[in-house]
Amino acid sequence: MTTKAYKIAVIGAGSWGTALASTFALNENSVMIWGRDKDDIDDINNNHQNHRFLKDAKLSDKLRASTDLKEVLADAKIILLVVPTKALREVAKKVYASLDRLSLDDPDQLIFGHAIKGIEAGTNKRISQMIAEEIPFLSEKDLFFISGPSHAESVVQKAITLVSVAGSDQEKVKSVQNALSNAFFRVYTNRDLIGSEYAAALKNVLAIAGGIVKGLGMTDNTQAALITRGLAEMRRLGVSLGAKADTFDGLAGLGDLIVTAMSNNSRNFRAGLQLADGKNIDEIEKDMGMVVEGFNTAKAVVDLSLKKNISMPISQSIYKILYENAKIDTVVADLMNRPLNSED
Repeated sequence: MTTKAYKIAVIGAGSWGTALASTFALNENSVMIWGRDKDDIDDINNNHQNHRFLKDAKLSDKLRASTDLKEVLADAKIILLVVPTKALREVAKKVYASLDRLSLDDPDQLIFGHAIKGIEAGTNKRISQMIAEEIPFLSEKDLFFISGPSHAESVVQKAITLVSVAGSDQEKVKSVQNALSNAFFRVYTNRDLIGSEYAAALKNVLAIAGGIVKGLGMTDNTQAALITRGLAEMRRLGVSLGAKADTFDGLAGLGDLIVTAMSNNSRNFRAGLQLADGKNIDEIEKDMGMVVEGFNTAKAVVDLSLKKNISMPISQSIYKILYENAKIDTVVADLMNRPLNSED
């Protein structure tokens, strides 16, 4: 499907960054991925694998990796950030400092975006807002965002996957669509960057709830109820913050919610399973060895929902479990005993 090959820099060699970089490389693009850990980088270059994050999955043998940010960014046309939310500002500063003179003199030549699903703790800012603050020549309208129902573990196995790429600049968005789409990975375009970013972040909190439901041995009835009412919460808050309601019914919203709230491949879902087993946040993150974005996002969701006076009982219940030592059985009982009302 690719109509034009690009030089692409992927910043972040975790599971999702590696899966996207490998998919770009399969499409005849020239792709380099940056990571901090030399062992991970050597594994990608020498074995075409990233064992730490993706076990034994084979990556494109055309994908190259480096710990040298300047090398990765040199002559890149598309730059994609895929790092944990809490590391983004530090990495974005380094990216800006490492861009070559040509890029800084003519920034319009760059197609810049991210695939990070989070909200900044404390400021409650979206990822695009953070990037625009740290890289001065960029504004939100310049950026794209890749999201949708897509576990990295399945993407590297070439499972049929559909995602969306959102952004105001449709010419740039369509360039990313063409560079990333192939026989197993289909990319749709979307104009709602704000809604896509909120949907991607908010569903992480509900994925924790999905893991709790599964861990408690509840039935499909409960899982379906969680997804349906959780989606309503996501939509209410997102629309109040400037998102389009329809975005939450698409790949960035409902699609991503389903895949993360029902699958062991989701680290937020696995975190919920461990919460149901009696573990706390510190124990869970130590066990996983990876960032659980939903933990910090839960703080932002509660803060934003209170400021906007938006009812989000499920998300607020997860916050109580995480940060107020609320007992899961008590939280479930409180949810079921709330006053009866309309589904609207």
